[in-house]
Amino acid sequence: MSSGYPVNNFYEILLQNVSKDPSYPALIDGENKITNLEFLRKVDTVANALANLGITRGDKVALVIANSPEFIVNLFAITKIGAVAVPVNNFLKRDELAYILTDSQSKLLFASAKYSKEVAGLTLVSYPEKIIWVDGAPLENEINLDYDKFIAVDGASELVTDNINELAVIIYTSGTTGKPKGAMLSFKNLLAVAYNGIKHFRMKDGQAKMICYLPMFHAFTLAVTILLPIACRSSVVIVRSIATKKDFANLLKLLLVHRCRYFAGVPDIFSAMARAKLPWYFHWFHNVKGWVSGAAPLSDDVIKRFSASFKRGKLVQGYGLSECASGVALNQPWANKFGSVGRALPTFVLETFDENMQQLPRGEIGEICVQGDCVMLGYYNRPNDTADTIVNGWFKTGDIGYIDSDGYVFIIDRIKDLIINKGMNIYPREIEEFFYTHEKVQACAVVGVKDIEANETPVAYVELKEGVTATEKEFKDFLKPLLAPFKQPRKVYFMEKLPRNATGKILKRELRELAANDK
Repeated sequence: MSSGYPVNNFYEILLQNVSKDPSYPALIDGENKITNLEFLRKVDTVANALANLGITRGDKVALVIANSPEFIVNLFAITKIGAVAVPVNNFLKRDELAYILTDSQSKLLFASAKYSKEVAGLTLVSYPEKIIWVDGAPLENEINLDYDKFIAVDGASELVTDNINELAVIIYTSGTTGKPKGAMLSFKNLLAVAYNGIKHFRMKDGQAKMICYLPMFHAFTLAVTILLPIACRSSVVIVRSIATKKDFANLLKLLLVHRCRYFAGVPDIFSAMARAKLPWYFHWFHNVKGWVSGAAPLSDDVIKRFSASFKRGKLVQGYGLSECASGVALNQPWANKFGSVGRALPTFVLETFDENMQQLPRGEIGEICVQGDCVMLGYYNRPNDTADTIVNGWFKTGDIGYIDSDGYVFIIDRIKDLIINKGMNIYPREIEEFFYTHEKVQACAVVGVKDIEANETPVAYVELKEGVTATEKEFKDFLKPLLAPFKQPRKVYFMEKLPRNATGKILKRELRELAANDK
């Protein structure tokens, strides 16, 4: 195809898979296996019901659904008829949900009953007009519809578009630095990450079975653990929750049972796995050759501890952003450079630029910028923010780093997290890495606090490992020989749990507010 990809939209992947092997399990949910043909028919049924309800091309349809086959089926159905899927963080509270639904102008909402406390009554605001409850409506009326009754209609919907550049999904940013913005992702954006990921890892058909335990509303989950395996004619093994130790044990059991070659996760899960006392047979019999970490920075300490415990399979770090469909760079198990987030995926380009958007030579520190099919169409209804972020075709990531002569990308910190003290640059991540070498530290974050002269000094927030205690003096004494005086944290605060978003990324905006109020 002229696009360079084997399909132009998500639905065409299903058609290809059915033509190849209709009986292959596309989705595995416990004992329930949904074949390629059954998957296609379910998508057709929901797409027809949406069209029957009056949803048309360009309409926004939101999803506040727990991990489930329904989430995936509904997303594919929405995009089949040319509507735009809006996956929403299901950890958000009522006002936060209302903001996103109103901002995206979502006409319809698919919701799980477990979120009824936050979702019920949202139709009283401007959007949505109706709510479809996928697992039983708490109150049935003309606004709140039961899913099974909703899909029980006759007719057949048509595939509306074969334009790979058309808007498919709006992913709202985590809001770690302010109000969430809707990143508009085309079919090409998401397919580019999926197919380039397959090429980068040299996957063959049937070799990309993935455990999908991360929240499905996240761009990383959507591109890497849903679209990629389906595009590679493999299975998505759905895990609905890992909230308990039993869930965690089940996750590892599924890795063994399904013989997964790759496992995509976030730093928190790899940190937990590095600490866990796993049965001997897990290490001997798992089939994982690549443990892939994304969504948030992975500390050097976790990499070392995980690698010491897991002799089979390589822990590799990747890098991506919601605005780039989640994946732009990735190490490979056979070509992995410690401390880097890997090289650009095929057809993507990463370079560093100075504040005037002048490209810098390899090895020089600047802002990481991305060019390629992964770069979003823009922010929904925010042309000024789009113009500030996409300059001459380059997406400005807001991350400071450098790219070495071999093309490996090294992230130093976020530009907004940079601390400037009397003209001296302080990178919080450098200080955090030293914290992580302390045996009592579970997690930490360093932020800057301004004084009356607008100079910033670093302060640290520490989450201790379970069952240990520590003092501020203990950590200050620990850091004294490791850091220059101007980099030493002025205060060390202890928190039972650091604030995080759904994928484990620490919310530094909240910590800065705490620190500013404690001056």
